[in-house]
Amino acid sequence: MDIVFLRGLRIETVIGIYDWEKAIRQPVILDLEMSADVARAAASDRIEDALDYKAVSKRLKAFVGDNRFELVETLAERCTEIIRSEFGVSWVRLTVNKIGAVTDAVDVGVIIERGARPTTGRG
Repeated sequence: MDIVFLRGLRIETVIGIYDWEKAIRQPVILDLEMSADVARAAASDRIEDALDYKAVSKRLKAFVGDNRFELVETLAERCTEIIRSEFGVSWVRLTVNKIGAVTDAVDVGVIIERGARPTTGRG
C-alpha cells in the first residue's frame, strides 16, 4: 500500500476550553498521511483514479472552519472519520497542531492513527 500525504494545512477555527478561546478564531495545522493504492492512478494518469488530496483539503477546511471544538482530540477524531468514510481511506495518520497553546512551546497537539496500517512491499 502507498501513502498520500498532505502537510501544513492551516485552518482557522474556534477551538479551546476557555471563554476567551471560544470568542476568537485560532489557527490549527493539520498533517495527514493516508493509505492509497497509487498504481491505478499512475497507470491511467487520471485524477478520478487517485486519492484527490485537493478534495480532502477542501473538505477538511470547510469542516474545521465551520465548526467549533473544545479539544484538539475531538477535531482530530472527526477529521479522521470524514477522511475514512467520505474518501474510502482505510488508514490515516493525522497530526493536529494547535500553535501557541502552551507558552514557550513551539507547537502542541495530538497525533492519531485510525484503521489498519498499510503494509509495504511492492517488489
